[in-house]
Amino acid sequence: MIEKYNLDKNIPEKAKKELIKLLDGNRNFVNGNPTAQNMTLETLQKYAFHQEPYALVLSCSDSRVVPEIIFDCGIGELFVVRVAGITAGPNVIESIEYGVKKLQIPLLILLGHDDCGVMKYAKEHYPELDGNFNSILSCVYPVLDKEEDITCHNYFAQQHTLWVEDVLMERSKIIKEAVDSGKLYIAKCHFDHSTGLVNLI
Repeated sequence: MIEKYNLDKNIPEKAKKELIKLLDGNRNFVNGNPTAQNMTLETLQKYAFHQEPYALVLSCSDSRVVPEIIFDCGIGELFVVRVAGITAGPNVIESIEYGVKKLQIPLLILLGHDDCGVMKYAKEHYPELDGNFNSILSCVYPVLDKEEDITCHNYFAQQHTLWVEDVLMERSKIIKEAVDSGKLYIAKCHFDHSTGLVNLI
């Protein structure tokens, strides 16, 4: 399976198992054969007083990017944090920290995507902060500061996903210690709208 998805050979076993499960689920979605079973009131009642998600997903708020659907998952499987442009502000980082520290989740998916409105807006307004969406733009502009000649919005989104990992490792002691100790693996992914595939960056 490592070869099938070109996974990092150093990925911890627990995270590898969960990542393969999600990538297999994505192929189910693409092929039109979803298998998720945990989508009933009975499932919700089972988890009424506790949760045991096996993966954490930082996803864009975009209406076309729904992690539970594109990974073929049901209730209780994913701990999802959604924010425009997967921008890593303080509340977002603390939400991820909760999943890592409190829920002991072994896998974090950073999920960027095609045709991201945040990337388009940032490209159009860089380097200005005009009073609109300043906190979001402040999280995105550092990527353009490093590489101003980015022309493709989808490439910009992928570079930003890589940047988000650096931000999390730099600003969160909880996340960094979990990664360094092998308790957490961060997978950088990109969702292709034309194929429905989630690809590792």
